[in-house]
Amino acid sequence: MTRMSRARVARRIAAGAAYGGGGVGLVGAAAIGLVLAEVRFVKRHVGNGHAPGSNHVPSADGRYGHVYDTPGEPPIRLTMLGDSTAAGQGVHRAAQTPGALLASGLAAVSERPVELHNVALPGAQSDDLDRQVALALADTTRVPDVCVIMIGANDVTHRMHPTRSVRHLSATVRRLRTAGAEVVVGTCPDLGTVEQVQQPLRWLARRASRQLAAAQTIGTVEQGGRTVSLGDLLGPEFAANPRELFGPDNFHPSAEGYATAAMAILPTVCAALGLWPAEEDRPDASRREGFLPVARAAAEAASEAGTEVTAAMPTGPRGPWALLKRRKRRRVQEASPVHSSVSVTSRRTESGGGWA
Repeated sequence: MTRMSRARVARRIAAGAAYGGGGVGLVGAAAIGLVLAEVRFVKRHVGNGHAPGSNHVPSADGRYGHVYDTPGEPPIRLTMLGDSTAAGQGVHRAAQTPGALLASGLAAVSERPVELHNVALPGAQSDDLDRQVALALADTTRVPDVCVIMIGANDVTHRMHPTRSVRHLSATVRRLRTAGAEVVVGTCPDLGTVEQVQQPLRWLARRASRQLAAAQTIGTVEQGGRTVSLGDLLGPEFAANPRELFGPDNFHPSAEGYATAAMAILPTVCAALGLWPAEEDRPDASRREGFLPVARAAAEAASEAGTEVTAAMPTGPRGPWALLKRRKRRRVQEASPVHSSVSVTSRRTESGGGWA
């Protein structure tokens, strides 16, 4: 599928989400039987919980960057929402989860402590985001400064209609932005990178993932959030280094895989909080950055590693416009919560499903 075609499909999905229409399906009806048969095969062979620790998620909640504590100055509040990718399923230590990596990286950039709260649920689909937002905003005196959402893979594998998926995500972004939080969405990862997935499911999974990622970008940007593409970021690296970048269940990312994703998301989180140099927010022609219609920017981002999309102008000749950025990645280091009351515990997954 060309990027222009993907832009049209994403625009239709997002429009269906916004106005209640049916939009378009991710795969043709004739392929559904084959897809489901192969999905069942894959689920029997990967991510089945037999690997040590594969069905536990370490809890990383707590304060990071204690060396930056200043009396009277509150910490930056970071909340993670989404599925097992946001929760960090597949690693053994709390410090290896994406939330911990982002919190420690954000503390280093801002030179302020960061309070991490993770409400992500392994196995979650986008319709669980409403519950997660309620948890994130439960304490009205401690509204998150920034929320990172990683969601979408289970929507594809469980055949949630893309317009419904984007509708839930858009509503989530809107609620968080209305509450005063900045929002960064790591869009649907490329499910075609899973080593055990065979053709034609691999092609269908990649196509569905990228379509949904592009539509998620449109829905997020139109509600005032920012997105970072994860599909193409992880895809080539997983394909080239499956033993290093997949975890022990052969389905979720390993510690190195999560670090790769966190490195891509961190600059956008910092930019959302105004922590990046002002000149970095200007498009750099040498990196093929610029202002584009939001649907085209979404399609471009779905096809390239770690690309950021954020709102630029409310309207133009072809609808809303967005700024497409390819920010330089920042290395993130493992760090542990500093409060002794924060223990590295494990949460059992409540539902299965890879990347979930």
